[in-house]
Amino acid sequence: MFCYQCEQTAGGTGCTKIGVCGKDEDIQSLQDILIFGLKGIAAYAYHAGQLGVKDDQVDAFMHEAMFATLTNVDFDLNRHLELVLKAGEMNLRAMEMLNNANTEKFGNPTPASVTRGTKAGPGIVITGHDLLDLHELLKQTEGKGINIYTHGEMLPAHGYPELRKFKHLVGNYGTAWQSQKKEFDDFSGAILVTTNCIMIPKDSYKDRIFTCGIAGASGVTHIEGRDFSQVIEKALSSPPLEDNQVGTLSTGFHYTAVLGMADKIVEAVKAGKIKHFFFIGGCDGAKPGRNYFTELAEKVPDDCVILTAACGKYRINARDYGDIDGIPRLIDVGQCNDCYSVVKIVLALAEAFDCGVNDLPLSLVVSWYEQKAVAILLTLLHLGIKNIKLGPSLPAFISPNVLNMLVEKFSISPTGDVDEDLAEMLK
Repeated sequence: MFCYQCEQTAGGTGCTKIGVCGKDEDIQSLQDILIFGLKGIAAYAYHAGQLGVKDDQVDAFMHEAMFATLTNVDFDLNRHLELVLKAGEMNLRAMEMLNNANTEKFGNPTPASVTRGTKAGPGIVITGHDLLDLHELLKQTEGKGINIYTHGEMLPAHGYPELRKFKHLVGNYGTAWQSQKKEFDDFSGAILVTTNCIMIPKDSYKDRIFTCGIAGASGVTHIEGRDFSQVIEKALSSPPLEDNQVGTLSTGFHYTAVLGMADKIVEAVKAGKIKHFFFIGGCDGAKPGRNYFTELAEKVPDDCVILTAACGKYRINARDYGDIDGIPRLIDVGQCNDCYSVVKIVLALAEAFDCGVNDLPLSLVVSWYEQKAVAILLTLLHLGIKNIKLGPSLPAFISPNVLNMLVEKFSISPTGDVDEDLAEMLK
């Protein structure tokens, strides 16, 4: 890495910095947070753009924010903090934009029970986030005797009416992205990866995996546009899948569906039947310590409701949590961008109880792994939401002083011991 201050190799003779000599550590930390957040915003804006929806304010902010990270532009800590929080505001706009694009195209999601596992016959498993890719695949495979399975962040597709009407969208196979190598190795059909969260494929299934859109991997066939004929041919020529159905998962709890139960939820809270709400979800990964989220969900008392979203849901969604007066105790609102639904639900609850969001019996426990999780965290901070627990570890690019600022302003804290954290949240 080149250092622009001393014009030498960073870390070399005369340069003791990894980055820019003399740049304040906290400025660098805020710039890193901003860049990671921008990547998340760009992902949501990209998906919305694929459906023909754009937002000039979001685009303009991305230009401004990237410009602000250039060398020797601004060394004002407060201005950088303002930009970081503004990134949270713009990510909220981007999530709203994508929500509107998806619902206009595919309808408002409604709760759905999704079969886990496989049915006998040819199959294609599709993973990623791009619902338009799935829609095109469903249209091109209709009537061909091929079963389509969602994987990872595609699970919430089953909630959309325009996608659910395809009868050969038969279920969900597998779990989150980090389990791809084993799960795809065990899947005898074709595999289509639409967006990020692809793992470098094993040779054993490299000839059966295809990428499209923004995704790609060396030695893997990339589909230009949305002509999936090669994927279809591979599915039909591959060994058929066996019948191996192993229960169900629930999804499709868009904010419009949950707010349709608002009166029942408010009544249950007032009657003392619902004591607390938890959000347990976010981006998953393979790092040890993520069993924290599974254990926490299992120990949440029966008089509490759990909201979840993104691929972190697979840490908790295979268990039957039951219901409270017909209100499901586990509410999967969708993909990571559908944290927009969580925001809408939380704001509606605050309005119903005539209080601030931080006065609700609500705890947010967020797992982070990649850039979209950073963008979502910034949105929560932009909304002034406090007492968020973040884990399984804090991002390395947050400097001690910036962390202290977040602790002082938002009371953010790392996940710790499950029993101690749960007792603290239920006080």
